[in-house]
Amino acid sequence: MLCFGVLICVAGYAYTGLSTTGRIPGGLAGFAASMVCLALVPHLAVRRWAPYADPLILPLAVLLSGLGLVLLYRLDYSYKERFNSAPTASGQLMWTVIGVAVCVAVLVLLKDHRWLQRYIYLMMAVALVLLMAPAFFPGDTYGAKRWIFLGPLSFQPGEFVKTMIAVFFAGYLVIHRDALALTGRKVLGIRLPPGRQLGPILAVWLLSLFVLIIERDLGTSLIFFGLFVVMLYAATERGSWVIVGVLMASAGAVVVGSMEPHVKGRILAWQHPFDAYKPGSGVSTQLANALFGFGSGGVTGTGLGQGHPELIGFAGRSDFILTTVGEELGLAGVMVVLTLYGLMVQRGLSVALRSRDPFGKLLAVGLAGALALQVFVVAGGVMGLIPLTGKALPFLAKSGSSLVANWLMVAVLIRISDGAGRGRIRPGP
Repeated sequence: MLCFGVLICVAGYAYTGLSTTGRIPGGLAGFAASMVCLALVPHLAVRRWAPYADPLILPLAVLLSGLGLVLLYRLDYSYKERFNSAPTASGQLMWTVIGVAVCVAVLVLLKDHRWLQRYIYLMMAVALVLLMAPAFFPGDTYGAKRWIFLGPLSFQPGEFVKTMIAVFFAGYLVIHRDALALTGRKVLGIRLPPGRQLGPILAVWLLSLFVLIIERDLGTSLIFFGLFVVMLYAATERGSWVIVGVLMASAGAVVVGSMEPHVKGRILAWQHPFDAYKPGSGVSTQLANALFGFGSGGVTGTGLGQGHPELIGFAGRSDFILTTVGEELGLAGVMVVLTLYGLMVQRGLSVALRSRDPFGKLLAVGLAGALALQVFVVAGGVMGLIPLTGKALPFLAKSGSSLVANWLMVAVLIRISDGAGRGRIRPGP
């Protein structure tokens, strides 16, 4: 499977060069060697330190990362022609190497995922500091305060907070799930949780509102709150928690959407994307151009290098990178990418089902849920299903923080699946 994924990425890189310049790209050999190393090194690490791990998680991560490099290489050509901007594929390759190195380091150092359960409160404290830190740094980036700037370097702490919060929620719910599973009064035919047990979800709701109001980061807020509700439902099997969570999320979105200009602007752009072509509307043309791109791609697309993703502007390298897939690879390409994400989520849930310890089960559900939520808020935003969030599409989009954080998530899932595989082995007679 790893070989197949590497071949797909190398063929895509070669085809992109032929389509855009009419010749095989000069860096094909280097790209092929890089892809082989990016697949071989973690594979050897998994065989050495996690031999019973799920066999599909690593190939999916390698294939998605390779496709992201191919798409950025294709976008670099158009952005250089139109905006004379610097290439980004080489930088993304460097961050992919760092992400794979982090993955290997976690597999070597983290012998048992249950070790994380000892430090859930410390991890949550660090996560809260990282989550709130961007609010204290000057300047906005693309309308949201989600970056921390340290000299020439910058990173998005929210990408790493997802994994930390999933670890905390898993440890917390293992301890308190019996109390949270209690049922309270019945209101309008729905049995709601007891008032005392609503405390955790109220705290998470208020924290997500803080992120929305202070940092104007709609995507992180949705993922953060949704992750807790998903894990809470998995731990208690009470649908009332989901209903309460959806109602609170809706109430918070309405309040913040009517108060915060940046969030309100995104909601208006979502409701009326084609108003961007009206003089003085103040609405960005990005969503409208994205919808046109999806429409022009049809079923099979125009072909890599034959579309015009640069019309979307800078966002084509982040959340709108999915539009490039829709325009140049068509509906078929979008479905392939979404299927790869779906397989990754499914393998995470499969690990949860096979894991024998409650902490591992909930942590696998949380990591798979975080990936599913991020793909939903990004894909839903660029397709016009929900307001734009500005989050990076996992593995594909240009973002060093997101890429490293996603490889960290892959490492933890591999470690949990290895533990589940070892637990299923029965000693011989």
